[in-house]
Amino acid sequence: MKYEIKGGNLPAVVCMLNQNETMISELGAMSWMSPNMEMQTSGGGVGKMFGRMFSGEKAFQNLYTARGGEGMIAFASSFPGSIQAVEVTPSKPVITQKSAFLASESGVELSVFFQKKIGGALFGGEGFIMQKLSGNGIAFLEIDGAAVTYDLAAGESMVIDTGYLAMMDATCTMDVQTVKGVKNALLGGEGLFNTVVTGPGRIVLQTMPVNHFASVISALLPQKNS
Repeated sequence: MKYEIKGGNLPAVVCMLNQNETMISELGAMSWMSPNMEMQTSGGGVGKMFGRMFSGEKAFQNLYTARGGEGMIAFASSFPGSIQAVEVTPSKPVITQKSAFLASESGVELSVFFQKKIGGALFGGEGFIMQKLSGNGIAFLEIDGAAVTYDLAAGESMVIDTGYLAMMDATCTMDVQTVKGVKNALLGGEGLFNTVVTGPGRIVLQTMPVNHFASVISALLPQKNS
């Protein structure tokens, strides 16, 4: 499979598949494709279906296979931002925010990931339930805004505001820390807690979390009189 990400801040990834090569996508992600692409909707078993539902995706997925020669298929992002191509290997699974998965090669498996540390689960802002991508192949993730990547050394940490963590290697750990100082916590506008991710591993941050964007737009809309 070869691919090209196009479209700037309104991106789509265009994938060229060899004959009989298959890609997996979330429902409704396909934007355009060549006529020889064959679609099949599959759940992959009850356990996998429930796992995907818990992780923020639909229970079913679409499989697209090139028949009779090379095929082309494109997947567009559902929100202004960027699409990140991530290589997943058996020794290097990745953890992503809910609903980040857009599409992947057929060797990648999407499952649910539960936060192990109760502090990170309850107060980190990234959620108790996230997505895990394992197996082997290229996966495409939806990033809210632009993607900023850091490689953390063992024991090195990054303090992240709620919603800005898009992806991390499974070797990273996540916890929370409280904002120091009562005045800072109550009046600083950053909330009471921040997410802390510790290496070793790569993290991908996003510059415009959809929940922040929605809150800004909501504040600008005229309020209805009760």
